[in-house]
Amino acid sequence: MPGKRSLNAAVIRSAKRERKAITLDVKLEVLRRFEVGEKLSQIAKALGLAASTVATIRDNKDKIKASSQIATPLRASRLTRRRSAVMETMERLLCVWLEDQSQRNVPLSVTVIQKKAKSLFDDLQREQGESSQTEKFTASKGWFVRFKERHCLPHFKMNISAPAKKDEYPEILKSIIQEGEYTPQQVFNVDETGLYWKRMPERTFLSVEERAEPGFKSSKDRLMLLLGGNAAGDFKLKPLLVYHSENPKALKGYSKPNLPVIWRSSRKAWATRSIFHEWFTYFFCPAIEKYCAQNNLTNKALLILDKAPCHPVNLNDLSDTVRVEYLHDSTADSIQPMGQGVTSAFRALYLRRTFEHILEATDGEDTAEIREFWRNYSIVDAVDNIAVAWGELRPATMNSVWKKIWPECVQFQSASQTDGIAQLQQNIVILAKSVAVGEVGEADVDQLLQSHEEGLSNEELMQLEQEPAGEEEEGEEAAPALRQLTTRELSAAFSHFEAGLQVLTSNSPDAAWKLQVSRAINDAISCYRELYSEKERCSKQLS
Repeated sequence: MPGKRSLNAAVIRSAKRERKAITLDVKLEVLRRFEVGEKLSQIAKALGLAASTVATIRDNKDKIKASSQIATPLRASRLTRRRSAVMETMERLLCVWLEDQSQRNVPLSVTVIQKKAKSLFDDLQREQGESSQTEKFTASKGWFVRFKERHCLPHFKMNISAPAKKDEYPEILKSIIQEGEYTPQQVFNVDETGLYWKRMPERTFLSVEERAEPGFKSSKDRLMLLLGGNAAGDFKLKPLLVYHSENPKALKGYSKPNLPVIWRSSRKAWATRSIFHEWFTYFFCPAIEKYCAQNNLTNKALLILDKAPCHPVNLNDLSDTVRVEYLHDSTADSIQPMGQGVTSAFRALYLRRTFEHILEATDGEDTAEIREFWRNYSIVDAVDNIAVAWGELRPATMNSVWKKIWPECVQFQSASQTDGIAQLQQNIVILAKSVAVGEVGEADVDQLLQSHEEGLSNEELMQLEQEPAGEEEEGEEAAPALRQLTTRELSAAFSHFEAGLQVLTSNSPDAAWKLQVSRAINDAISCYRELYSEKERCSKQLS
């Protein structure tokens, strides 16, 4: 009998213990979680493994790490080859270009992305020389699928949707305005626009000499502006400026809150959701409240936005007095007020003001003096000229651009003729002739103004990460607020992340998603875990 019971027990155990092969990728994920301080039980629950299995992986850490360096995983579904430096660089720059297109809300297609990838690869090969010419790249559909998987790309706006009727949204907006009883003074629109703040027409000697010089080109230094105002045209919002540097040397000694713009920074000079969220909460809503009080209006407003990636979808939850409505993707470019002449007129006014600045600072004839002025022309000068150009935009222009989306509010029908781009271009050409910079015609001015709207070229992508020499102020901390976080706040934040991950992983329809999302989030917050560990060490030393 004892032997029989032992046999039955063995059969039952063998039936229950179905061996589960664990890939090297999963083992490395377990070790990574241990390294950032997660508990054994948490790791087992998150990855769906037995606690004893997780403990065994931990105990064999050295062997697993060694095998990951010298061997291909036994469970690997396919062998992979090491990709060249040109291919790695091309894909990295392609991701930057895709993000730039997404920021501009530009529709994309697989064919467009493939062509951009091929042209980038060819240009990088030419830059590398003969040593890289042997590798071939065709930007095939198979490559595109693998590229999306490698970089976890989101679904970009594709130009495959059928065009919608342009007169649908104005009717929707009209009903919203009537329902909320908004006046033209209480309806707002804002939009982002790029500005190459130190760029001159191509045929000027300033541009010719810069192209001949090696290294970073200041004419490719770009910033982003958020411009907007109300439909009445009598209230223009303070511009939000996003630059790639938080503390450029030229700003030393200046108080940023006292600048004529709201100064913010991001690595690629792009607006982000966090920047827009902050602008909406701490600048837009208070500005509306102040404006309504000054004009004896009810404290309420309607803000119209496009669906750019940097515009959060939860803005309506942040204010009881501001309602946010989003334009339809298919019609946003054709009817958004700021895109109907405000941003293009502003860029023309900025260029005109720049030529006026040169004429004021020099006699307009001495090329050496002009060259020296332009060499010293800094981001602070640009900020001042941005403020002047924005101030020169007339109420008539700000009002007339609403004619496609809300024609009933337009009072200045002739504004487009008064502030027309053609007239501004003529003014710029006349000014340019007063300054000894070379031949400048209307076609040159038009080409320059159009270049602000173009996507990043291959050359700009390859130079994007080349920072100007001495641009960042030495001794400044990039993010001093980060060191002010307490261990209690960090711990609470980690708990929220874990709770969110638990919801996703416990209901995930795909096991691969669970691992991918978990790894991505933990990688993203690893800097905060390091900060937490550092604060814990300091606390122990003090105690």
